[in-house]
Amino acid sequence: MEKVNIDELCVNTIRILSLDQIQRAKSGHPGMPLGASPIAYVIWDKFLRFNPKNPNWFNRDRFILSAGHASAMLYSLLHLYGFDLPLEELKRFRQLGSKTPGHPEYGLTPGVEATTGPLGQGFAMGVGMALAECYLANYFNREGFNIVDHYTYVMVSDGDLMEGISYEAAALAGRLKLGKLIYLYDDNHITIEGDTHLAWDEDVDMRFKALGWQVLNVEDGNDLKAIYNAIKEAQAEKEKPSIIRVRTHIGYGSPKMDNPAVHGAPLSEEEAKATKRFFGFPEDKMFYIPEEALNHFRKAIERGRELEESWNKLFEEYEKAYPELAKKFKQFVNGELPEGWDKDLPVYTDTSKKIATRTASGDTLNILADKLPNLIGGSADLAPSNKVVLKGKGDFYCDNPSGRNIHYGIREHSMGAVVNGMALHGGLIPFGATFFVFSNYMRPAIRMAGLMDIHSIFVFSHDSIGVGEDGPTHQPIEQLMSFRAMPNITVIRPADANETVEAWKLAISRKKPVMLILTRQNVPVLDPKKYPISEGVKRGAYILDDEENPDVILIGTGSEVSVVLGAKELLKRDGIKARVISMPSWEIFKEQTEDYRKKVIPEDIPKVVVEAGVSFGWKEIVGDNSYIIGIDRFGASAPGDVLMREFGFTPENVAEKTKKFLANIKIC
Repeated sequence: MEKVNIDELCVNTIRILSLDQIQRAKSGHPGMPLGASPIAYVIWDKFLRFNPKNPNWFNRDRFILSAGHASAMLYSLLHLYGFDLPLEELKRFRQLGSKTPGHPEYGLTPGVEATTGPLGQGFAMGVGMALAECYLANYFNREGFNIVDHYTYVMVSDGDLMEGISYEAAALAGRLKLGKLIYLYDDNHITIEGDTHLAWDEDVDMRFKALGWQVLNVEDGNDLKAIYNAIKEAQAEKEKPSIIRVRTHIGYGSPKMDNPAVHGAPLSEEEAKATKRFFGFPEDKMFYIPEEALNHFRKAIERGRELEESWNKLFEEYEKAYPELAKKFKQFVNGELPEGWDKDLPVYTDTSKKIATRTASGDTLNILADKLPNLIGGSADLAPSNKVVLKGKGDFYCDNPSGRNIHYGIREHSMGAVVNGMALHGGLIPFGATFFVFSNYMRPAIRMAGLMDIHSIFVFSHDSIGVGEDGPTHQPIEQLMSFRAMPNITVIRPADANETVEAWKLAISRKKPVMLILTRQNVPVLDPKKYPISEGVKRGAYILDDEENPDVILIGTGSEVSVVLGAKELLKRDGIKARVISMPSWEIFKEQTEDYRKKVIPEDIPKVVVEAGVSFGWKEIVGDNSYIIGIDRFGASAPGDVLMREFGFTPENVAEKTKKFLANIKIC
């Protein structure tokens, strides 16, 4: 009897199991699973350290499928290697309510490390994961106790590399010297429109070498030994990230091999049968898994148990030798905050001075950084302007891994995804900062943070036309409302220095994606003894100043709250009683009870909203009995205070518009 080549059988099992998912669903991407399964098999079977029965074991290697359209291949791997993903779920590929959606989703499918699909996002998140591993290894490891010691493997496609984010992230990874970052590039020369040569003719090897990467090549994507040797060589390189370029054939083994049509559509019934014949699998059996292959795959269960048990024993010894470090490690990994982390934060009592909320943010951030050694981040080359420099904390590079200031460079797109990668890795509280208008460059990554519901913190200063002379190119108008429309994102726009302190407390404690929206210009300080700021910010919106039986409710956010307070006093002179509401966060306000929301903003009282952004959307909060003072055009270049007057953000204009609004209501 001919001896079975177990490795080839396993590779082909992955291929055919992936194909069957797609054929059953009549939807999916068969091309990459057929072509790239040998790469995935070598990584998973020969290198990847994981425990299928505990996918969240902290010291596991991380594997990201950046080319998320090959999700069927990932689901095959997860099922075959013994994760909690039954075959029935593979049979429900791309169906409502299944654990096998069209693109991998973090938090839904056991073993999926990141939500991927938008090309390039996984590439950049891998950089964040490797960064986290490097920082934590330096912080916790001691001689003989490498309790943080794992690799990050990422499978990428031609499409991933074409996306601009991959260039940004690769440049950052090379500069940071992330030596435990290994990318496997499925180089199949095909995109949806045809040969990659149609739109892409760059020298990929030279590109990555120029960015400080080790570049390795495997000429035959079916040569398991060559792939193995390349990964070993990548592991041997300690200072450079590595990319292994593996020449594959999309749709390998099918009648549509090397045809763009095999990328994103199922094969015909006859083509699927022909593909199974090519690999020696039964033509008329669906979801057939050879027993020899399954037995081999499932060895990973015992192997993973032993790996984790060995690590647990190491950690027990570590805990005896370094009890305080071990305690801190558990806090980091479990996302716990140390006792007193939110004590001794700034309280601004001098109301005679104006303070920009970005400045208060910087003061608060630095005190938090002293108490939270896993708080790490930086800016897209704007740290002095964003006020996110962690003073005395050093600059992070993997050959200087104790630093906590990350210089992301002018790479907003990748910065957002790198922050997400750190958050996914666990153990860190990561942040990234830039001007609010440049959040447009970060939108895909912020959206991914919302999809994954992870603890990423995004800090945005220069939040309105108050930016001033830089003009409309740098003045956010529609951004605030657009992010409020994004699910799972908490947007907080504090009114003053004291609200900013409370906003940072929420950013740290909510364990969800949070955006802090901060002023460039100085704004008045609200008296913390007079106003219920601490309790109010926690509820998203609160009564800042009130009158008995108010005639109108004035609602402000951010820098406009002080304008609204000024308008209240002017209205009072004319016998109009106003309640003033500060609303730093729509999302948190919506989480409150209906009773609280109606108590703060009753339906029967007219409302006037003042916010230096688009008026679109506010009717959802305040209803039709309202008037919105906003900006529904782009800004202009002039000093910030001039623009605020020009666009009507003054107490005088707000009071005048409010009186006219109330007068019209009476007439009606």
